Amino acid sequence: MDRIIVYHNPDCSKSLATLALLEENGVPCEVIPYLEAPPSVAELKSLIARLGLGIRELLRRDEPEFDTLGLGDETLSEEIVLDLVHRHPILIQRPIVVKGTMALIARPPERVLELIGDEA
Repeated sequence: MDRIIVYHNPDCSKSLATLALLEENGVPCEVIPYLEAPPSVAELKSLIARLGLGIRELLRRDEPEFDTLGLGDETLSEEIVLDLVHRHPILIQRPIVVKGTMALIARPPERVLELIGDEA
């Protein structure tokens, strides 16, 4: 069984609900408080590959940092955006749940059930 990793923000209701669903289904997980321990650029690249998204699809556009950092500028290179997201992890959509080579953004939280499948 692949371990489940949850990139968690304790102030996010969706993140808390996702953890509760995992607990209710008896699925152990590793919780990474990504605001305190931001993923490296390499980890971000791995996450977006597992999610099947581009880096810009991972961004929370409603965060003040999005505008402050000029992330609406589509001419910014992926490397620049990755570096900014690493330095400002509040910009990351949440929660991200990883299992092996697969990952998803658990919005709504019930999406996590797709990932855990027969473990639930």
